[in-house]
Amino acid sequence: MKVVLPGGTGQVGTILDRALTAAGHEVTVVTRRPVRAHHIGWDGATLGRWAAEIDGCDVVINLAGRSVSCRYTAENLQAMMDSRVDSARVVGEAIAAAARPPRVWLQMSTATVYAHRFDAAHDEATGVIGGSEAGVPDYWAYSVEIAENWERAQAEAPTPATRRVALRSAMVMSPDRGGVFDVLSRLARLGLGGPVAGGAQYVSWIHDEDFVRAVEFLIARDDLEGPVNLACPAPFRTATSCGRCARPGVSRWGCRRRAGWPSWGRSRCARTRSCYSRAVGWCRAGCAQPGSLSRIPSGRGPLGPSYSGPGWFVRHRGGPVNRATLCRRLQEADQGPLLDKASE
Repeated sequence: MKVVLPGGTGQVGTILDRALTAAGHEVTVVTRRPVRAHHIGWDGATLGRWAAEIDGCDVVINLAGRSVSCRYTAENLQAMMDSRVDSARVVGEAIAAAARPPRVWLQMSTATVYAHRFDAAHDEATGVIGGSEAGVPDYWAYSVEIAENWERAQAEAPTPATRRVALRSAMVMSPDRGGVFDVLSRLARLGLGGPVAGGAQYVSWIHDEDFVRAVEFLIARDDLEGPVNLACPAPFRTATSCGRCARPGVSRWGCRRRAGWPSWGRSRCARTRSCYSRAVGWCRAGCAQPGSLSRIPSGRGPLGPSYSGPGWFVRHRGGPVNRATLCRRLQEADQGPLLDKASE
């Protein structure tokens, strides 16, 4: 299978490039800074030589977009919007112009599109789109606007021969440098791993291996299209787990409440956004539909590999962390009800 990954040099792109290549697929990464033999350059906004790679390929997985791990200045927010919408638009143009278009186009989106809530998880059928909640920062509404425009650019592309899926993904936890896990663990080691704004917020997440399996599942399932949530069955609360995901033996000091350190102080120390340590849209995958992502058989426990697995180790600056141990910490940190009993 030939796979084209626009924006494939970030955290999620690196995960997919590594996994799909190891599985024997031919992967081409479209990037602004090509440095490897299977990379090809583009500007993320206009057609060019890279579009020829899409003609005749089997799958396009567009991940392009400015990283959200930054301070939310007006300039950065505009760059987030433009980089996502422009890249989705031009990928659609390349597919539309192809003599042999790909059979499926997976477009990265985000669970941030959903409203902040405590009473229930969002699914694809009944989820509430955010942006109008009372008492939330203005940039939350703008983040939702980015997500909506991002998905709209794919939905409006004239690609009738290509199935389209929008990946409303929760945070992808992986050992890769610069990813969410790296940011949160660094905050904990700096002594800033405690809860923010009360800590009652749910944070949806997905392990990198589960993300890869979900992508493979969506490629194979010709009957699935439109927005699809990618998240593990149970989220965690920031009050009890921000510091626990760092490493074995992390000090209690690193996980204490920091009433005198508001979220902007933590984010400035880590040079990232404050809501990285606060909340992501609480969602679950697939509703209760037969064949939904939450029902992918794993063979490694009733909840799938997000909660159990072989002796896989995260090589991190704080030392090795067994994969099952990391996931167990995130699960045990909050003992609330599981969101998808059908997966048991």
